[in-house]
Amino acid sequence: MRASIFSILVLGVAMAMTAGAGFESDILQAANGDLRITFIGHGSLLFESGGRTLYVDPDGRLADFAAMPRADLILVSHQHGDHFDPKAIAALRHDATEIFVSASCLPRPAGSGVLNNGDRRESSGIVIEAVPAYNLVHKRPDGRPFHPAGEGNGYVLTFPGLRVYVAGDTENIPEMKELKNIDVAFLPMNVPYTMTPEMTALAAKVLRPRILYPYHFSDTDPQRLVNLLRDEPAIEVRVRKMN
Repeated sequence: MRASIFSILVLGVAMAMTAGAGFESDILQAANGDLRITFIGHGSLLFESGGRTLYVDPDGRLADFAAMPRADLILVSHQHGDHFDPKAIAALRHDATEIFVSASCLPRPAGSGVLNNGDRRESSGIVIEAVPAYNLVHKRPDGRPFHPAGEGNGYVLTFPGLRVYVAGDTENIPEMKELKNIDVAFLPMNVPYTMTPEMTALAAKVLRPRILYPYHFSDTDPQRLVNLLRDEPAIEVRVRKMN
C-alpha cells in the first residue's frame, strides 16, 4: 500500500503563488494531478486539487479571504478564535460550499454539519476523517487542559493516492498510533497550548510521514524540530511561514 502511494508522490518541492494571494505554496503530485498546499499562516491552510478548494481553519486576521478563491469545503477543528472565524467563513462560502465544524463551534455557521471524533465523510472527492485532538500535559492554572478531549478535531484528508494529516491543536496523544499511511503531516508546536518540539518529534516518529510540516508554532523555533529529527532521513521536515 505505502509503495503505491509514493510512486505518485513528488518528493521535491515546487514553489508557487496562489492567484491574488501572495502566499507560499508547495505542489505535490497525487493520483488525479497536482495537490497545491497554500500556507496562509498559523493554523490556516488551503488545499487545491482537481479544481476543488478546501480550507482548514481560515482566520481572517491572516488574510483577506474575500480576495481568496471561494471554498468548496471548509473544515474547522475547534472553537478557539484562531481557528473558528465565522466572518472568514462567510467571505469564503458560496451557495454550494460544504462546511464541517467540531461540536464546540458555537454559534454554528448556517447550513454547517458537525463532525465528532471518529466521524467520516466524503466531499469534493476528498475523504475526511475527524480524529482526536487534545492536551494530556499542558493545562490552565485551574487544572483544565487547554484543549480537553472530545472538544476538537484533527483531520485526515485522503486525496486520491495521498493522505494528509492536519492535527489541529493537540499533543502527541495515544490515538496517533492508530493513524496509518500518513504521507504528509501538519503537527502543531507551541507551548503551552500544543506540543513542545520534543513532543512533535515523538509524534513524527509514530506517524512516520514522508513530509512533515510544523505549523501553529508561534515563537517556537522550528529548527529545534529539524535538529531532533536529523537522524530520521525518511522524514523530510519542511518549514514554511506557519507561525
